[in-house]
Amino acid sequence: MADNGNGLHPRPRVTREEWIDLNGQWQFAYDDADKGLDQRWQADAERFDRTITVPFPPESEMSGIGDTAYHPVLWYRRSFSASAPAGTRLLLHFGAVDYRASVWVNGDLVATHEGGHTPFFADITSSLASSGEQVVVVRAEDQPLDVTQPRGKQDWRPEPHDIWYDRTSGIWQAVWLEPVPDIYIDDFQLTPDIVTGSVKVEAILNRKLEGFFDIALTLKGERLAQQRIAISGDRFETVVMIPAAQNGVHRGHLYWVPDNPNLIEVAASLLDGASQTIDTIKSYFGLRSVGIGNGRFLLNDKPIFVRSVLEQGFYPKSHLTAPSADALKQEVELIKALGFNAVRIHQKIEDPRFLYWADHLGLMVWGEIANAYEYNALAADRLTREWLSAVKRDRSHPCIVTWVPINESWGVTDIAQRQDQQDFATSLYHLTKAIDPTRPVISNDGWEHTISDIIGVHDYTQHKEQLVDRYGTLEAIDISLGEMRPARRRLLLRPEDQRDQPFMLTEFGGLSRHPETGDTWFGYATAQTDEDYLAMMKALFDAIYDSPDIAGYCYTQLTDTQQETNGLYDENRKPKLPVEAIRDIIMRPSKAVPTEALDIARQKALRVNFGQVT
Repeated sequence: MADNGNGLHPRPRVTREEWIDLNGQWQFAYDDADKGLDQRWQADAERFDRTITVPFPPESEMSGIGDTAYHPVLWYRRSFSASAPAGTRLLLHFGAVDYRASVWVNGDLVATHEGGHTPFFADITSSLASSGEQVVVVRAEDQPLDVTQPRGKQDWRPEPHDIWYDRTSGIWQAVWLEPVPDIYIDDFQLTPDIVTGSVKVEAILNRKLEGFFDIALTLKGERLAQQRIAISGDRFETVVMIPAAQNGVHRGHLYWVPDNPNLIEVAASLLDGASQTIDTIKSYFGLRSVGIGNGRFLLNDKPIFVRSVLEQGFYPKSHLTAPSADALKQEVELIKALGFNAVRIHQKIEDPRFLYWADHLGLMVWGEIANAYEYNALAADRLTREWLSAVKRDRSHPCIVTWVPINESWGVTDIAQRQDQQDFATSLYHLTKAIDPTRPVISNDGWEHTISDIIGVHDYTQHKEQLVDRYGTLEAIDISLGEMRPARRRLLLRPEDQRDQPFMLTEFGGLSRHPETGDTWFGYATAQTDEDYLAMMKALFDAIYDSPDIAGYCYTQLTDTQQETNGLYDENRKPKLPVEAIRDIIMRPSKAVPTEALDIARQKALRVNFGQVT
């Protein structure tokens, strides 16, 4: 068992011991005329005239192809050895295929899926050849000009322009096999409750069972709880109390926070009526809560200042696919090294292994979906279904603290004038809250909010004085929310929804260190020298930290991304300036959370003690 990196499971939040990696060399073919279905390419090995390295998209260098031209239909083929002994089944998993996929095993159509950022699987047991030699074929369709598809930052033009990048088509996340028993846990969700000191367990089975469910919770080897319940059917819920969390003055060591991301390990098993184990999985959760109150963002019911950075999740040689599993861990480490405690994954449902490392290393994450650019019934249906699938996949990750279904009115461009688009944004807010009531939701981050738990505003002014004038006090914020600025947009479409939500600058900065040349797009402002860059950056951050009423921010952005060279790191993840110089700016205490000064002083002391600062 291996993966494209360090052996980390491709679905690390819920794992079984055995899984088989199918990444690597596949046969490949373009089908620009879209004749493959009529000509039954799924049964014709001769049609595959190229080799591709999965899971890298064919537009990328690491795929071995590197063709960024329009190719709307892609075909993949590979053989593998596998069987399913009596009493077991074999599942074929795809982490993500952009945008529409059909999958055949040994000529049988075993799965179809629509949605370029969300996972799917097929039970291929009945299609397996008795010889043990199997063939899987995938047809992926990704129409480059169809802007009703949730596409995010993938450009519809032939070449990248402005803030849009090369496309990522076809298979772009892990492909893998998973042997399971005849009856197995199909979906497993964990929702902590710090008030009661418990965790709600929700499970769905692939079919009905008369038997039992066992669960054990441990923290760093210490047994916290164990429970068995009888089950009858194909789904159940139960609440597991954690006795150690009942001591109100001695439970902080159990909590998940960025500086101490404790994770409670979970071992869960299905048993038949005779108490014989059928299926066993491992998982984890963080005992933590997120919320809002008194104009602040709350973690475990305490104010925390959100220091976030915008992350495109794009790599120069592999595009939306990370070059390795190790690179996902390194990305989290790079973010934390600069002093950020949060990241906003921008217009992308990130690889689950990134979230795993955010869980384990202590990084808050804002989950955001790739948006479409046209509004109609089809676009609304596509975005809604993919968004719900993303929320389902990720809602048990402790690192996820906020949901963002729409960015800057993308896909609802006329939301300020059209009631149907306002209703759509509002419905996504309420639908998300219905599925996951435990996290804040932003209906439309940046401007033109309908209903949101956090008022996120995007403002790329490069002048400290303008930030102070607009957001330096609560009165200034109220005036700004009532006027059409910045970007000459209304910030609130329903002023009556103001209910003391936190106010945050959820995009700002965008500084580039390049001099201005030609027509190339570098950033929202450029600095000629390193000293100018740091001075401009410090002035913007000072304006934020001096305001007692800004609850957090998201700085644009972590890395350079193709022509958008406004990252703190370059596209190869090398810092443009000394990390400590940037960190000193980012780690300045905020007046919005006065106790931050003590927290930051303690963090700096710990870093010195561990030799991280010289």
